[in-house]
Amino acid sequence: MLTLFHSPNSRSTRVLAMLKELDALQDVQIDIVAIPRVDGSGGRDARNPHPEGKVPLLVHDGVAVWESSAILMYLAELYPQAGLHIPPGHAQRGAYLSWFAWYSGVVEPILTLEAAGLKHPYITSTFRSSAEVVARLEAVLAHQPYLLGDEFTAADLLLHSPYAWFGKPGNPLIDAWVDRCMARPGARFAAEYDKAHPLPQA
Repeated sequence: MLTLFHSPNSRSTRVLAMLKELDALQDVQIDIVAIPRVDGSGGRDARNPHPEGKVPLLVHDGVAVWESSAILMYLAELYPQAGLHIPPGHAQRGAYLSWFAWYSGVVEPILTLEAAGLKHPYITSTFRSSAEVVARLEAVLAHQPYLLGDEFTAADLLLHSPYAWFGKPGNPLIDAWVDRCMARPGARFAAEYDKAHPLPQA
């Protein structure tokens, strides 16, 4: 059994999109929980088993999987028939895994720190900058519609998500890629689901 602990309009929204892309919604129980929000609203929810009170959290037959990158990879491999992952042995497997690690280790820290207005040479030297993130994406998307070629994968779902949240960067190639990702059934479903489900009280 799969259970997703989800809070509307949060990082777990991309997991909803993934479940739709995988045609796996019928296999998952979605438990909506409150979380502490940046604006001070919300709070920790006793119903949420995540050790830090965050989302997303996926529980599969009693085993917890946390962090968006891990959850999306896990689900993509659990439903290989959907074709959203690159399997072991494939020539692009290394690149596929690298996009997930780059998102968690570089992209999310950079965009979060910049959104908070925090700048420091140590941050830039460690994580790089949003301009370098854009340049890296542009170099790839100049030659193909998605990060790994002609087909949308879980890597695209993850990597485009901060731009869906914070806003597109104003680069034509990247903006067009974000639009392609946001036009997919998963993104449309997740947005509609969150609109239809009010935030719970902690």
